[in-house]
Amino acid sequence: MKRKQFLQTAIATTATAGTLVACRPRTGTSGSGGPLPNIQWQMATSWPLSLDTIFGGAQTLAKRVEAITGGKFKITPRAAGELAPPLEVLNVVSQGAVPCGHTAGYYYVGKSPAAAFGTSVPFGLNAQQQNAWLYEGGGLQKLRELYASKFGVIQFPAGNTGAQMGGWFRREISRVNDLQGLKMRIPGLGGQVMSKLGVTVQTLPGGEIFQALQTGAIDAAEWVGPYDDEKLGLNRVAKFYYYPGWWEPGPTLEFQVNLKEWNKLPPEYQAAIETAAFEANMTMLARYDTRNNQALEKLVQSGVQLRPYSNEILAAAETASFQLFDELAAKDATFKSIFEDWKKFRDRLYAWNNINEGSFARYVYKS
Repeated sequence: MKRKQFLQTAIATTATAGTLVACRPRTGTSGSGGPLPNIQWQMATSWPLSLDTIFGGAQTLAKRVEAITGGKFKITPRAAGELAPPLEVLNVVSQGAVPCGHTAGYYYVGKSPAAAFGTSVPFGLNAQQQNAWLYEGGGLQKLRELYASKFGVIQFPAGNTGAQMGGWFRREISRVNDLQGLKMRIPGLGGQVMSKLGVTVQTLPGGEIFQALQTGAIDAAEWVGPYDDEKLGLNRVAKFYYYPGWWEPGPTLEFQVNLKEWNKLPPEYQAAIETAAFEANMTMLARYDTRNNQALEKLVQSGVQLRPYSNEILAAAETASFQLFDELAAKDATFKSIFEDWKKFRDRLYAWNNINEGSFARYVYKS
């Protein structure tokens, strides 16, 4: 009996050991059989260190890449302005001055208006829908064709803030006429729509918004949402806080890599980046959804006046948005190609989500 138990134990132990050996990752060699190199990259970002959630997306990615590669591939995120001005990250990555960056595609619509789809466009997709379009709806493939041909860059979704707020205003706005002559910080195609509605638009990095509002250089500004906006102190220089951010219902942030540098990486390191970027994309959204509610309650308790955009303003903005899309499509073949596919996907997904997600939301949010 003892001999039988001994044999059974020995067989089980041997099987377990074999399984562990088979499952153990091989971090010491590349797919070609050679040793994996030690690589250190600097990452330019568009974010100040104080914004721990949005800058945290870059940190999440870098930490995961290092962990997956056993410390052989290290990426160091740097705050806005250290390696590049905050609105120039794509430019320096494209030039090869730095190998990679973390930024928002819609900062670069001056180079290609289609880059806005990588982040968000007015009256577009929420975060869940944006991920569906990028990962499964062909969006990422189309955007990568654009980035490769125009910028020499490959990009990865690497963060999402969720639906944003509609911005801080020094005075109330109720009608479209109230927007006339207003000076507002707002980037991307949302800024171009606001311009159509009579707003004087400025694009400023996050770190400059407070001073511009405080000095009166601008009358209004949008950034992200309660958690970040409070950190920037925007509630101290403007009291009217509007919602929703119809121009950014689900904006994606990007990890951008110079294509030449990407092609030099071993397949294992490329896979590590893919995995880490996906984690950063999911983690950032979870953090914002968790932190924004508490921050909003605190802001309201401090005297911030929460206001919805009027239906008049929303309707005018929606009409102006799709007029802008048509104008850009008529002038830019790449924009037209991406917009037409995006619009078909949006319409199909809206129809489905109106039944499943929409009906549920209308019931539970009915207060």
